[in-house]
Amino acid sequence: MIERNFPVNELRLFASENSHGHKINFGERHCFCSTLKEKCFEGLDLVFFSSGDEISHKWAPVAVQSGAFAVDNSAAFRMSENHKLIVPEINGVLLPQSNQKREVIANPNCSTIQLVMALTPLAVDFGISQVRVATYQSVSGAGREGKEELLNQLKSSTPPKTFPHPIAFNSIPHIGSFDEDGFCSEEVKIRNETRKIMNMPRLDISAFTVRVPTLNGHAEAVWVTLDQNVPIERVWESLDNFKGLEFIPHKAPADYPTVKAADGQSPVYVGRVRKDPNDPKTIMMWVVADNLRKGAALNGLQIAERILSAKTHTS
Repeated sequence: MIERNFPVNELRLFASENSHGHKINFGERHCFCSTLKEKCFEGLDLVFFSSGDEISHKWAPVAVQSGAFAVDNSAAFRMSENHKLIVPEINGVLLPQSNQKREVIANPNCSTIQLVMALTPLAVDFGISQVRVATYQSVSGAGREGKEELLNQLKSSTPPKTFPHPIAFNSIPHIGSFDEDGFCSEEVKIRNETRKIMNMPRLDISAFTVRVPTLNGHAEAVWVTLDQNVPIERVWESLDNFKGLEFIPHKAPADYPTVKAADGQSPVYVGRVRKDPNDPKTIMMWVVADNLRKGAALNGLQIAERILSAKTHTS
């Protein structure tokens, strides 16, 4: 918020009883956590939720009833027909304005956000019919415990707790829970959320999600089939012109985005963009982003900026 000059007159922090009274610095302000309780949201214009589905289900509607917009980072409302799922660069036009009825706005899954950012310019300019994506997701996606587990296992052979197998020097094709067809919940999220955000309910899309031993930043290998065969230069131009994307031309062997370079940065990076040799309509690309910024906090803040029409820095 400070980085983007987002106007904050009053900031209230809420957490569990275990964190009650915990001090957090916000610029020059010293803020203290309070416990969620009835009427705690009264007088607020905007409430961000970054908690589990159960807490969001219970308390986000309470925030709305108290007169605030609720921007929710859980999966609680994402696929609800009654709630908007927003990436501002793509479907921000759906957002209400500050003088309109309060509601819960869903913030998408981190992997979905960076994928749709790369797909949308191609869908708009050329049309797309099929998407295949393999994700390589850092341990920060599992929270503080995930990062601590990786760092601890790099020092000693501590048993896994956060992940089903040791994550150090490993790759685990398992993010979330499995359904009866053998798909991880993360894969299902990517499929369903992409269709909703892009307003393409019949898009042929599938995902394979993998947890890898990097600290922060998610990467995706993407195959997207266009509706038309166009010169690759037009694809590069389409990606390069889309706000929020950083296209990396492959002019030298090492010219491509990496998760380490994306860590702490706002854009979604796209590189190694070329045609599939087996199909001239299929484009292959490498998509990288900081899952804690554009994949979560930044996207939520951009939603708030659109709603409140706040004067901010450009991402």
